[in-house]
Amino acid sequence: MTSATVTLRDSLRTMMLTPALSGREERMMRLMENAFGSLADQVETDRPGNVIARFDGTDAKAPRVMLFAHMDQLGMVVRKIDDGGFVRLERLGGVPEKVLPGTPMLLETEAGELLPGVIGPKAHHATPQEEKNSVTPYGALFLDLGFSSREEAVARGVQVGCPVVYRPRFDLLGEHRVAGTTVDNRGGCAVLVETARRLRKKPHRCTVFIVGTVQEEFNLRGAMVAAEQIRPDIAIALDVVVSGDTPDLKDRTEAALGGGPVLGMYSFHGRGTLNGVLPHPALVRSTRDVAAAAGIPLQRNATGGLLTDLSYVQLVGRGVAPLELSFPARYTHSPVELCDLRDLEGLSDLLEGLLFSWGPETDLRR
Repeated sequence: MTSATVTLRDSLRTMMLTPALSGREERMMRLMENAFGSLADQVETDRPGNVIARFDGTDAKAPRVMLFAHMDQLGMVVRKIDDGGFVRLERLGGVPEKVLPGTPMLLETEAGELLPGVIGPKAHHATPQEEKNSVTPYGALFLDLGFSSREEAVARGVQVGCPVVYRPRFDLLGEHRVAGTTVDNRGGCAVLVETARRLRKKPHRCTVFIVGTVQEEFNLRGAMVAAEQIRPDIAIALDVVVSGDTPDLKDRTEAALGGGPVLGMYSFHGRGTLNGVLPHPALVRSTRDVAAAAGIPLQRNATGGLLTDLSYVQLVGRGVAPLELSFPARYTHSPVELCDLRDLEGLSDLLEGLLFSWGPETDLRR
């Protein structure tokens, strides 16, 4: 492993083991504030909770750049506490119901205590044949925290609205691959911190705002507030993209683990939001040129059913030049997401090349 890969691995481990449900991102906020504190020219946290680190550029005429990744994760909230102490849950974000039975979970109490629990599947020996191959709706599932009564659960701080997430885990698979919770989007956050380290080392012409955003999994809310404050010329979103190198997805996309960072050429979410991103042509050219000059392998992706918070950031002010850069991940939105650390390092290298290449001559006209 290179030293950058080791640093990214260690950052990613810390972040993946840090629970931060959308709307309850305080632990990740503190972590990002501390990481940026010794690197940035200024660090502030806005009212929604976005952590904004400013890195001053040397040329006021160079573009203002907003580079961001979301700190939050999907999960569930307590909907009801049964008389027997079992907890009923409501989904927050795109939690796949089929992975829930038998999944270890973590609940945060009103006082901030973290309580382990499990979503109990019906005992296999008592499951009728017609149910064995069906998916149980989340409304019929329950979280078992080991309590014997509602009163016992409430006395420990369990209340309606408490956040519940997959129990955090980090597993290193082989030398370069990581599996566990919240690769989406702790991988992006780890790259943010690595990019901040590189910006601190030498002058750059652009003023860069590196932002850990909140509430992406809850309708993409945080990033747009940060963008309204920053008013960037260029916005770069870092997030996962579905890897197509497993047998079940080999026909969906060309993105593959270990193949390098991914340039988003088209994204569109056709359900409900009717939004997406078409990248700015000048930024596509710039990304392609920087990758080629540095020998960074660059993958491309065009897909429906995918949405990042850049979809709304691009609409701020007079319009922002958008660019989606990603890293491939398997098993997204499950408790066992998987990525390759070499892709995170390649993404960091690509961002370094881009941020140090832009200046007053960068032409964003169409």
